[in-house]
Amino acid sequence: MASTPTQDLQNEVLNTIRKSQESVIDAIKTWVETVQSITPKVPAVDMPFADKLPKPEEVVASAYDFAEQLLARQRKFAEEGIKATSSLTPGTEDSTK
Repeated sequence: MASTPTQDLQNEVLNTIRKSQESVIDAIKTWVETVQSITPKVPAVDMPFADKLPKPEEVVASAYDFAEQLLARQRKFAEEGIKATSSLTPGTEDSTK
């Protein structure tokens, strides 16, 4: 299957974003290593109910799961809107009824 100019552009944008994100992650890792090497070790602080808080990974996963569901529902809504109005589009079978 041949790609279209739109698909090529989308792939280029996604590749650019991926490369940028990789650069940012590398910079963050370098920054963390630098900070760890120059800061003294701090004793752990016992915070009440800290074990009840969600882990950062869980917060991110939950937010993206929600966004994924929201995007899927928006897509379905848009597709149903197009389907509902398709009879108004010239050249469709339903437009002659």
